[in-house]
Amino acid sequence: MEAIIDYIQVNWVPWLFAILGVILGDIIRRLRIQKKESNAIAAGVQSLLRENLVYNFNKYTDREYCPIYAKESIKRIYNAYHNLGGNDVATELYHKLLAMPEELKEREE
Repeated sequence: MEAIIDYIQVNWVPWLFAILGVILGDIIRRLRIQKKESNAIAAGVQSLLRENLVYNFNKYTDREYCPIYAKESIKRIYNAYHNLGGNDVATELYHKLLAMPEELKEREE
């Protein structure tokens, strides 16, 4: 029995580091998987927000005006899109949408 206790006293540090190594390795692996999944979700959401900006641009360009309530919604969409790293053609469309009149101009015929 004393031999077992002596063996444990001599070898407990290497065992501790071995166990910690396994645990930390598993944690690092899980964090990498979660980061990869999170990046994929962010890219997907960014893509959907960009698509929504393009859709709204086409919709309100056809109408030749963009109501104030739509502009407020578009601002929220763009802010989320921009915070996810989006900053391309959709930025130009966003600024064009905000510059549109808020009511339909009466046409002279």
